[in-house]
Amino acid sequence: MPPKRRGRPPKAKPAETNEGKETPKKKRVKEPSDKVEVDEPVRKRTRIPKSKNQSYDETEDYSNSEIEQKEKAGKKKGAKKDTKAKKDTKVKPKISDENTEPIHEKYLRITNKTETNLNEIDFDCHKENADGEKADLKICSWNVAGIRALVKKKGMEYLLKEDADIIALQETTCGASEMPQEVNLDGYYSYYTDSVKNDYCGVALLSKVQPIGVTVGLQDEELDTEARVMTAEFDTFYLVNVYVPTAGQNLVTLPKRLKFNQAFKWYVQGLDKKKPVIICGDMNVAHLEIDLKDSKNNRRNAGYTTEERKDMTELLESGFVDSFRFLYPDKTDAYTYWHYFYNSRGKNIGWRLDYFLVSERIKNKICDIVNRDKVYGSDHCPVIFYGKLS
Repeated sequence: MPPKRRGRPPKAKPAETNEGKETPKKKRVKEPSDKVEVDEPVRKRTRIPKSKNQSYDETEDYSNSEIEQKEKAGKKKGAKKDTKAKKDTKVKPKISDENTEPIHEKYLRITNKTETNLNEIDFDCHKENADGEKADLKICSWNVAGIRALVKKKGMEYLLKEDADIIALQETTCGASEMPQEVNLDGYYSYYTDSVKNDYCGVALLSKVQPIGVTVGLQDEELDTEARVMTAEFDTFYLVNVYVPTAGQNLVTLPKRLKFNQAFKWYVQGLDKKKPVIICGDMNVAHLEIDLKDSKNNRRNAGYTTEERKDMTELLESGFVDSFRFLYPDKTDAYTYWHYFYNSRGKNIGWRLDYFLVSERIKNKICDIVNRDKVYGSDHCPVIFYGKLS
């Protein structure tokens, strides 16, 4: 069926002749346009303000006829009011922090940078530990927010350039059988986990030195289904790579999170009785007020609840040290995670969620902890541990 046309065609007029009439003077006539009138396709997602105090409705579709009716209604109310309405639609929404809900599609496009300039980074350690020793161990920990996406963003090029002795990755969202070939870096032994859920959680470990042994999980059947923990035993220490579960939106999974915290504390305490332990990974908590930008407005948000912070305090008091705060107790604006939207990373509106915790007895072996905030490709940045462990 052909598309319907609007209105009725004009009635045909009888042809007139010039017989017996004076030739009229030539009048300047506007030349007809070359454009051909056709029915326009329906325009979707056209944003029309409902009132001066309301934002655009992003979910509705408006046809041409509905748009015309709204435009006519606006004209009848007067040009002055119409101008004011137009002015209101240009007001930029106020954004307080990274947890603000999306307000306007235009501002969602202001996302974080994704390309890393490797020439801007100093990959060497120039500091000594408390005993005056230089580092002989370098560990890179990174929540990659999807290993397959990271490969496309040239994240493996960065890891090769970093040249760490051990690489611990979290949130790979990829099982061992689906792991991209690019992740198997030359010169490294590779270990991956498989989650019961596809494309969910997952951790990985790459090491230049083959570990004595590698185990997965906390030896808890209920908590180990998501493959969040991997432990590698080396000659002088255990390395625990962990991706702690979040408390979720509206704290719906907070009980599960707190149960994981207790089981994890008991697990690493058991390891610490045998050898010193280095814990690294995304622990999904900002422990202190200076560990996030907006502490006041996030007290009941996941990652900064009283319960989560209390559990972190108890873990540290059980015999572990937060390496970064041990070296930099008062350093502010030192974050490892930024929301993807609103250019949060460019404004440095972030959280410190990624840690290196070490057994109390080896804290003086730490040379430096560096947050690689100039490395992009994920909503987290890599964290580098330098120490003397041999």
